[in-house]
Amino acid sequence: MEKNNLFKDAFARIWALWGLIAFVVTMLIFYIPFLALSYFRADPAKTINFVRCSRIWMAIYLRLIGCPLRVRGKEKFRKGQTYIVVCNHNSLIDVPASYPVIPGGNKTIAKASFAKAPLFGLMYRTGSVLVDRKDEASRRDSFISMKGVLEMGLHMCLYPEGTRNRTGDPLKSFHDGAFRLAIASGKEIMPAVIFGTRKVMPVKKAFYLMPHRLRMDFLDPIPVGPGDTVEGLKQKTFKLMWDYYLAHERN
Repeated sequence: MEKNNLFKDAFARIWALWGLIAFVVTMLIFYIPFLALSYFRADPAKTINFVRCSRIWMAIYLRLIGCPLRVRGKEKFRKGQTYIVVCNHNSLIDVPASYPVIPGGNKTIAKASFAKAPLFGLMYRTGSVLVDRKDEASRRDSFISMKGVLEMGLHMCLYPEGTRNRTGDPLKSFHDGAFRLAIASGKEIMPAVIFGTRKVMPVKKAFYLMPHRLRMDFLDPIPVGPGDTVEGLKQKTFKLMWDYYLAHERN
């Protein structure tokens, strides 16, 4: 058993090197289309075109690393409606896997520090509302920006656990931000659950990548009613996603 684990870990680290190379190469290939179709435009067209490029890029990349993604429930997005998409967060691969498959243009909340990366930073900023979580003013500004994203007809994709789930539970406790945004904007919450990313990039292992099929399921949207509270919406969404994860993890 120990030898098998050593072999598995060695393979996963070699595969992680391949994953890094494949990411850089495919990013460079898609960089010119990104600049031509997206970067020099204004929103919302800028973000919509970026999502289209990202959708093709990530579909190719995920197959190259042996992690094809199957998506279910896209039909739950009603045409002309914008949503606050909330997703579980187990792994570094969650965001690049989930962001492009959300129907229509969307932005996600993201760490401002990552936007400094050469080349990739331009793409990162295009698809994100940037926030420095240690800065109160930055958090306030990001909330205003997220409302603006919804008002321009784009979805906001948020990961309410805040950071990757390092527990053995399906989810860790949610922060309030997504649900404050729902109350403030009146937009419906679209829960989504990602499966398989814990096996691909376990949170407690560094430079590790294991091929495995991924799945993302969109659940029924949660409307915001007149008497709803942040805490009520948070608990309702948490229970829905928790129960769904337990019921469908092995499917």
